[in-house]
Amino acid sequence: MKKLIHLFVLLSLTLTACGSLAPVATPIPPVASATPAAPTGSPVPAVSQVPTTGATSTSTLVPTPVNQAVGPTNFPAGVNPLTGLQVPDPSLLERRPLLVKVSNLPRTVRPQWGLSLADIVFEYYTEEGSTRFAALFYGNNASRVGPIRSARFIDLHLVRGYKAVFAFVSAYDKVIERLFNSEFADRLVTEGDSTPITRYNPDGSNDAVVNTADLSAYITSIGVENGRQNLDGMSFNSIPPAGGVPAAQVLVRYSGAIYNRWDYDPASGKYLRFADTANDVDSKNPQYAQSTDRLTGQPLAFDNVVVVLVNYEYYDVQVWDPQFLGTGQAYAFRDGQAWPLTWQRNPNDVVSLVNPDGTPYPFKPGTTWFEVMGMSSQAQQTGQGYSFQHFMP
Repeated sequence: MKKLIHLFVLLSLTLTACGSLAPVATPIPPVASATPAAPTGSPVPAVSQVPTTGATSTSTLVPTPVNQAVGPTNFPAGVNPLTGLQVPDPSLLERRPLLVKVSNLPRTVRPQWGLSLADIVFEYYTEEGSTRFAALFYGNNASRVGPIRSARFIDLHLVRGYKAVFAFVSAYDKVIERLFNSEFADRLVTEGDSTPITRYNPDGSNDAVVNTADLSAYITSIGVENGRQNLDGMSFNSIPPAGGVPAAQVLVRYSGAIYNRWDYDPASGKYLRFADTANDVDSKNPQYAQSTDRLTGQPLAFDNVVVVLVNYEYYDVQVWDPQFLGTGQAYAFRDGQAWPLTWQRNPNDVVSLVNPDGTPYPFKPGTTWFEVMGMSSQAQQTGQGYSFQHFMP
């Protein structure tokens, strides 16, 4: 595990506290109008302005929006319970979701493959200032996802909650022990002669990838039950709920090496991701580039961005065990607006959100990116929206 992160990331440790700061969560005040403010500063390109280059995905059909409230249970036939969208190929919903572990450092691994086709992406702190992604595919397939990297403790919660097949390459020995002693050990897929994980550059590193259709077929071929699962829990509505405040921009900083920005694009109705291009240890000179998908050439554009604060429990030196279970503070962003919420999940459930009065919060039908940050993280309103600084636990 100690070999996984490049030395330059160590510079970021000064910005990664381990619980010495209490959370500072500025309440979101009510406003008279829920009309989202237009972002200012550097121009934000619309999705259509980014050229499509490189390989294409295996799924080219576009899901149909469901212009009504759906969920958290009794989803209509053909509606994906993880996006609230009617999928072009309903047969895809008759399988388990596919969770793939994707690298975020070194920066040379970017742009990653296939993230724009995921239903849900989780980003979370790993160690030494770094983050990693867990990308969940259900209503779409992608012909190449990666680079695939090693598992972490938090993945046990995600595999269990989404009843998923899990593709990863290696892990810390204590993580491996928990994974292969779990009730879902037969759904773990790692590198091997017979598995669908391949390398596009066998002489390099950070080059393991997988085709999600092949991943699902492989699980079926080895006799693992691969039918439809109960994924109830998320609610969706194409109409934003009342009470939101303008949030044209969301700044998320995990460390001096890993920080990102989400800019709301009114033309597409999505948040566009911009990620760090250089270390910024003192937080005075952030440098960004727009995140794209190497598979499709498209920008990473998500309908919902959700920041959830969880307890990062100390396990060992530079090893953290996020307790993504129970309830905690959350902030949801959709349609250029923000809401303070509570996240919740039981051991075998997906992540859902509830309003302060306990009623289900409706996600915008579409894709969701979760930023999983420490429960001591600081939240601050800015002139453009919100800024978050990761602190643990």
